[in-house]
Amino acid sequence: MTDPTTPATAEGHDGNLAVKRAAISFEFFPPKTEDMERNLWDTINRLAPLDPKFVSVTYGAGGSTRERTHSTIARILKETALLPAAHLTCVGASRGEIDEIVDRYHEVGVRHIVALRGDPAGGIGTPYSSHPDGYQSSADLVAGIKKRHGDIEVSVSAYPEKHPEARDFDADIDTLKAKVDAGAARAITQVFFDNDLYFRYLDRVRARGIDIPVVPGIMPMHNFKQARNFVTRAGTTVPDWFAAKFEGLDEDPETRKLVAATVAAGQVQKLAKHGVDTFHFYTMNRADLVFAISHLLGIRAKSAHKAA
Repeated sequence: MTDPTTPATAEGHDGNLAVKRAAISFEFFPPKTEDMERNLWDTINRLAPLDPKFVSVTYGAGGSTRERTHSTIARILKETALLPAAHLTCVGASRGEIDEIVDRYHEVGVRHIVALRGDPAGGIGTPYSSHPDGYQSSADLVAGIKKRHGDIEVSVSAYPEKHPEARDFDADIDTLKAKVDAGAARAITQVFFDNDLYFRYLDRVRARGIDIPVVPGIMPMHNFKQARNFVTRAGTTVPDWFAAKFEGLDEDPETRKLVAATVAAGQVQKLAKHGVDTFHFYTMNRADLVFAISHLLGIRAKSAHKAA
């Protein structure tokens, strides 16, 4: 496994990497409380001037955040110039319920949906069962969205280390191919920390004739212990060299933030050096590290950007 924090050779004539021309996007989650609401909007206002291609808003297991997701999306549309992408899963809901949500999003102006099967109702690691009257898979959901509203762009998930439930990589890429055949325009990867995993996965995907963008998902580790527990449950490997970067920093959040920003910036630099020009950041509703990483990589805020 390679350590992406090893400094990359700058390639631009001005000393900056080509990543300054990269397309970026951000993921947020809907807030539960008034304090979390204020924090989210502070984060959105801080990151909006970086001119992301879109911003996505997650959707809780079994639709548990459905109304909060919808209200967050509606407010982004109303108060900013950002393009929101609404997450949507098919867990625990009938086709009629899902179709109604899609119609509702379309009515308020949403033209981008991130279509996901969703985690099992019992949580990651428990058996998955589809709703008897619902969409049976993420590919089925993509097809349903495109059938109702052909002008909605659909993004889907991809797994550089394969989906935890997939039999093997061939089966996992079969699933991705089915989503593309159903109308998916973009895949966003689960978080990964070893770039070699991403490039090997991309080789497999391209060998199957899948040519949509496969955008790397990047997660700055604000709280390493907490984030490691989260990502490993979802099947992401945390390399030993990566964990070693955070040793002894459990009670030192300021240094931990510096290390997290450095590690993530190094990972993106390495990806950019090998031709990757689009990145999706899992922000965890925090602006500081994502903004710092973007700045380090030559992505500058547009001072002219302002809320609509």
